[in-house]
This record gives sequence, structure tokens and C-alpha cells, in this order.
Amino acid sequence: MPVITGQEYVERIDRLNSEIWFNGKRVKGNVSDHPAFKGAIQSQAALYDMQHKTDLSGLLTYQSPKTGSRIGTSYLMPKTKDDLAKRRKMTQEWARINAGMLGRSPDYMNTVLMTFAASATILDGQENCFPDRLVTFYEKAREKDLCFTHTFIEPQVNRASFYFEESDEPIAAKIIAENDEGIIVKGARLLATKGGITDEVLVFSPGGITDNASAFAFSVPSNAKGLKFLCRESFAGGESEFDYPLSSRFEEMDSVVVFDNVLIPWDRVFFYKNMMVANTFRSKSAFLPFTLHQVVSRQVVKVEFLLGLAQSIVKTINIGEYQNVRENVAEIITALETMRALLIKSEVNASIDKFGLMRPELAPLQVCISTFPKIYPRLSEIIQLLGSSGMITIPTEADFSSAIRDDLNQYLQSKTKDAEARVKLFRLAWDLTMSAFGTRQTQYERFFFGNQIILTSDLYMRYEKDKYVDWINEFLS
Repeated sequence: MPVITGQEYVERIDRLNSEIWFNGKRVKGNVSDHPAFKGAIQSQAALYDMQHKTDLSGLLTYQSPKTGSRIGTSYLMPKTKDDLAKRRKMTQEWARINAGMLGRSPDYMNTVLMTFAASATILDGQENCFPDRLVTFYEKAREKDLCFTHTFIEPQVNRASFYFEESDEPIAAKIIAENDEGIIVKGARLLATKGGITDEVLVFSPGGITDNASAFAFSVPSNAKGLKFLCRESFAGGESEFDYPLSSRFEEMDSVVVFDNVLIPWDRVFFYKNMMVANTFRSKSAFLPFTLHQVVSRQVVKVEFLLGLAQSIVKTINIGEYQNVRENVAEIITALETMRALLIKSEVNASIDKFGLMRPELAPLQVCISTFPKIYPRLSEIIQLLGSSGMITIPTEADFSSAIRDDLNQYLQSKTKDAEARVKLFRLAWDLTMSAFGTRQTQYERFFFGNQIILTSDLYMRYEKDKYVDWINEFLS
């Protein structure tokens, strides 16, 4: 089966009829019509449609080694530096359609599954581990162009270092039984972005597991019996693309995933009840370098968008002569060029790993992922500073269709734009940096890969430092 179209994706998600709870009610009917979800669904559908464009097919797809059909590049196991560059260009082509705002566009989780399947040999001979099932499932997902969300964070009941759950009923998702058909899981997991609007939920242990009941990796259809998605409030302010140019299209709902005695069939269980594997599989696999490569590729596009927005504000209200303005925009330029350089360095220094993949160099990607959570809030602040009071004076689309239009045209015009065009630009800046959607974007980027201290500590531990120490010793002698 070749890559799907946007319409096929929408119809597939609607047919699932997953159990999604929003604002105290279960979502009824087609989820693609629901105001809280349809913007993200339509935006994701547009990505799938791009795979069928003649001028993009060679970049966004490749030939299946199994069927010969065109399948999504995000499933590609790269064997050469050209393959690695193709993966980056594919991610960025998709990201430019949504300005990098879709952190859970399909290529992210497709990349995760690819790395797990490529690393399946780690599971060979291990107790309760099934590498063949993992590879088979990857091939199924690749050929059917499935989309995924994932969840691996346990509920924040007690974040003390040595907390052990003592509840009579499971809070964090656990294996409570097994039978001839599969394992039974009960409890909850955070934080499934796009929960309920993907084909599947990939669930795996993140590490730090202290009991076998929490040690597992599997995938489950979003409409599995007993599976529920409990959604937060929507951050889409409305459906008007004038008033909410980003949130109306790119609001990715986040959800708590509840497993109420959910049966996971054996052919979908990749490992279970093996704490050693659960605590090491992600770090030993190809997960980190390739997921970071995808993430940084998207983040570069996001910074490009921020630069374009910043300079558009500068030109619109004619503030380019001021030194502080130039300094602020230069900060964005510095961030962009730094991220780009580190990303390309990771590809230039790529090498074949033990799984036969052309693996990007990890250190520059770790520098990016350790730095971006700190600089993104600052880049957002720069947009606010450049926009100043213009970020507040932003009448709506309805205002421009009312009796006060002439007043708005007179008093809200700018040097280079009429009032309506100027307000449209400033509403974009507001939606990116000050709306509920915008502040969620900032929080999302702060914690995309977890706690910043852990990220920088991991960089410190992994980075090759001894050769520089040797140099100092040699210099002193």
C-alpha cells in the first residue's frame, strides 16, 4: 500500500471512533469535525497530501524494499549521508507548512519507530523480548503509512527521587495480568499529544523502572477497548485564521491516556517484565541521535519563521534604524545560524553505527537540544519587545467588517501596510507568543526532551573530554 492521502487519513481517524473526552463530555460523531481537533487534523491531512505532489514525491517518499510502492521518507533507515540529508530535508519541507509548530507531526513518531526496529537486535535472546514482532510491526506501519502518538511519562503524584506507588489501584500504567491473548494494562500515562487522532499509541518505558509490572514496550490502536483520552482545554481561540492564524490550524491537543484493563495482543508486545531492557533499550538503541536529528530539523524551521516574523514587524512599523532593534533581531539570526551549523555538522560527521544506520554525530545535536529550551523563550520575548503596544492593539476580523472599519483604517495603518494587513501580522505575533497557544508552545519547547538539567548533564557525561585533559597535561609538562 503506498503513502496515504489526507482524505484517507481523516476517514481512517473518524472510523476509529476512539474514546476521547473533552470538556466533560465524550466526543461524538466524526472527531475531524470537532472544533478542538479539526484544525490539527486538517493540517496533518495537508502533510499527507504533499506526498502525492509530483515535484515533492522524490523527497517525501522512497521505494518500499518490500512492495516497491512509494512510502514515507520518515520511515527510511538511512544507510548513506545522502539518506540522512534526505530525512532532514523531508522534515523541514513538512515543517515549513506549519512553521514548525506541529511538534508531533507524523515524522517524529515514525522516526522513533524506525530507530526501535533498526535496534531490535538488542532484544535478541533477552527474557520476554520479541525483536521479530518489533520489526514486523515497523514494516506494517511503514507500508500502511500509520501515524502514532506516544506516552511514557507517569502521572506526577510524587516527584521525590525515591517515590514508590502504594495505591490499591494502579495510578501509573502497569501490567496487572497476562493470558493466552496478551498482557492486560491498567493505569494512566501522560502526555499524549494528539491523543485520539492517530492510528496508534506507542507506549514504552522511559527508564528508571523499579518493578517488572512497569517494564514494557508495545503499540495499541487508539480505539482499543478500555483506552480513553482525557483532554485538556483547547488552546484554539476560534476558527478564524485572521484572529487565530496559528492556533486555529496547529493546536495539538494534549491528553492523559487511561488504560482501563486494556488487552495488548502478544503480536504488539515488543518486550515486557524485563527491567534491565526497559531501563536501557532507549539509551542503547538508535533512538537519541535520530530523534534529535528530526527535532532539531524542525526547530531550525521554527527559528526561521521567528526571524521572518521579527523582520516583518521591523519593516511594517519602520523601526530598523534603532540599535536595540538590530541587536534583538541579530539574536534570532545568531540562534538560527548556530542551530543550522550544528545540524549540518551532525550530518557531515555521521558514520555507520552497529545497526548499519548512517548515524548523525550526537554531540552537536545534544548541544542544540540543551540550548533551544533556553533560547526559545527569549526569542518569543524578542517578538513581544519588537511588537510593543502593537501586540495589544489587535482588533478582530469582525471589527474590520463593522461600522468602525473606517476608524481602524485611519488609526491602525503603518508605514508599509494598511490597517487590516498590519493587524493581521500583529495577531500572528500575538498568537505565537502571548495567546494560550503561544505560551503552550514555549512550555512545550522547554520540556520537549525532558528536564533541562538532565539534558545538560547527559551532554556532560557523553561528551569526549579526555583528549582535552590530555592536552592540558601535555602542555603543563
